[in-house]
Amino acid sequence: MSADNAMDVQRAAEARRRGLRRIDLRRLGRAALLGPGTRDRLPGAIEHLIKVHRARHPQAGPDAVETLRRAYVLAESSHRGQTRKSGEPYITHPLAVTLILAELGAETTTLTASLLHDTVEDTDVTLDQVREEFGAEVTYLVDGVTKLEKVDHGAAAEPETFRKMLVATGSDVRVMSIKLADRLHNVRTLGVMRPDKQARIAKVTRDVLIPLAERLGVQALKTELEDRVFAILHPAEYARTQAMIAANAEQPDLLATIAEDLRKVLREADIAAEVAIRPRHAVSVHRLLLKRGGAQLGGGDFGRLLVLVGEDADCYAVLGELHTCFTPVIAEFKDFIAAPKFNLYQSLHTAIADGRGRIAEVLVRTRQMHRVAEAGVIALGDPHATVEHLQAADGTAPPAAGGLGRTARSAVAEAWGKVDPTQPGWLARLLEWQRDAPDPDTFWSALRDDLAQDREITVFTAEGGDASGTIRLPAGASCVDAAYAVHGEGGRRCIGVRVNGRLAPLGTRLRDGDSLQLLLDDAAASHPAAEWLEHATTPAARIAITRWLAEHPAPVDDDQPAAAPAARPARAASSVPSAQPVAVADLPGAAVRLARCCTPVPPDAVTGFVIRGGAVTVHRVECPSTARMTAAGRTSVPVGWRDVTPAGGYRATVLAEALSRPRLLADLTEVIATEGVGIVSAAVEPPQEHRVRHTYTVELPDPQALAGLMRAMRAVPGVYDVYRAKPAVTACRS
Repeated sequence: MSADNAMDVQRAAEARRRGLRRIDLRRLGRAALLGPGTRDRLPGAIEHLIKVHRARHPQAGPDAVETLRRAYVLAESSHRGQTRKSGEPYITHPLAVTLILAELGAETTTLTASLLHDTVEDTDVTLDQVREEFGAEVTYLVDGVTKLEKVDHGAAAEPETFRKMLVATGSDVRVMSIKLADRLHNVRTLGVMRPDKQARIAKVTRDVLIPLAERLGVQALKTELEDRVFAILHPAEYARTQAMIAANAEQPDLLATIAEDLRKVLREADIAAEVAIRPRHAVSVHRLLLKRGGAQLGGGDFGRLLVLVGEDADCYAVLGELHTCFTPVIAEFKDFIAAPKFNLYQSLHTAIADGRGRIAEVLVRTRQMHRVAEAGVIALGDPHATVEHLQAADGTAPPAAGGLGRTARSAVAEAWGKVDPTQPGWLARLLEWQRDAPDPDTFWSALRDDLAQDREITVFTAEGGDASGTIRLPAGASCVDAAYAVHGEGGRRCIGVRVNGRLAPLGTRLRDGDSLQLLLDDAAASHPAAEWLEHATTPAARIAITRWLAEHPAPVDDDQPAAAPAARPARAASSVPSAQPVAVADLPGAAVRLARCCTPVPPDAVTGFVIRGGAVTVHRVECPSTARMTAAGRTSVPVGWRDVTPAGGYRATVLAEALSRPRLLADLTEVIATEGVGIVSAAVEPPQEHRVRHTYTVELPDPQALAGLMRAMRAVPGVYDVYRAKPAVTACRS
């Protein structure tokens, strides 16, 4: 039996267990050839479609039926005479795509557009005709999934078609719903194509469509796409996995025993719940096998238990019973109800062991959560309905647009962003960076890289003052990515960051829940460094950095001056005779001088020590030399400050620690000069992890100028600390 046939048999068995009739596409094709029928008696193909639609949307009235009938008539008549590569009438394809969406609960507008999705691309029907017959909303969806002509775009047709589709999805996520269902049916029927073409389509599906299905939360489509692609690209591993699943099916069902025990526990707790076994699909089993290092899987590894309840509170009640009556595997517990995934998914995950030590994974969710978990964005119905309208809808019956009840839709709105549930954060980021990637190859490679990042984190930002907010980034994003996510092209002005209140390198990888403060330089000449590309993971950041570096191939590094700047004259000091010392020692006749190792300045606490020649050297009390000489038994001499200013002013050494950036040295020396302070010497240490330390020995006109100078230096962008020198012991000479 071929892989496709085996998969179809398995799907048919699952459909029978759910009470669903298997759809025979060949029979539907023959029915389509009978023509549109009459208004009173629709062809068998459309009859089944309407039956499925009404089962999901009981409120769909005669107007919805009439709209679908007219769409079918137009599609059938337009495609009449066309056949697929399999030889089936072409109308079987739009019918199959529409039935997939109907099974997932899509509303009437989506189904109408799905029936017509190939008419403009493959027939003489125009968008104007669709607009005249079905309105602007259906026309937008049809146009969104219509491919661009290879005649006009050549090799760029495929990436540009996806760009067009994604831009359309930014306004209406139903565009991508139709595309995903379209790709699923095409992959189901790839067997008639050449192996090389099968592989090419399967790779694009793996790299682009499957990640999109995951991000849109449409798990029902994603799982089948994964299995179909797995069978095409890795036939040997797929066959091995299927053989393992088949062998397990012949063994006693371990999960069935645990499920019965669980039902009994919940009945005794008076919790109304439905317990079902949820088999793992082939790719899920294969991943688990790889995770276990190829070790043999047990009976409980081929599926999970699914518990469906009515309300959110019931989920936690079930969890309490599970962890009370069974032994919980704590490491396996995850709460995606309190913290939903970025793709709408909500559920409690846990694992339990029964009295014999047999372990089973358990998923607990409400029935509405289950619908969202299966259908994702399709469960949103009309994305343009206001959140207020959806929250006002009856919780027991779906609103007219085909959305969810109040509780579930509130959760959906929360998961997708309280303001606009139609445009998740990842899609907004994608739409932003794609505008900066005019080259199709750049867009195509960046799109694949973006979609490969399948998890999101939330980072809280504080841009100084009261400005704050949250941003969503792909897992593994760095501070560089965050800078460009918040400021766009202005991210190049980022000179440093504080992560959770602590200064961190720009290459720091952010984690979920981190607090981030971006430090920006207002200078127009600020620019990214080439090494930023090593830290950037998002296409938005990489494209912006690459473009700037290409436009500025030889940036000037202002942090490497040829020589230290010349000292600027200090303000005129008070006229005091040079013979009159600024400090006086309690040692009659002794000359007094200030130590250069710690450069004491009034009103520093100071002490003195006698050196050769009988002179007294004055040190700050906290100077390491003070401790060294005291420990050596040297006797200190009391000294004090005189209320005078030396002729040359006071010398002090200050250190500034900052984030490395262009023009930092120039900005600091300018601030020092503005304060009327002269620079005796300056030294700049080589940057380490984007940090740099500047050391300045300055001449102060009066002691009070020191505090003002240090405040002014701290105000320079990028400077995060300024302090007096604390020299090492070996640096002091008395």
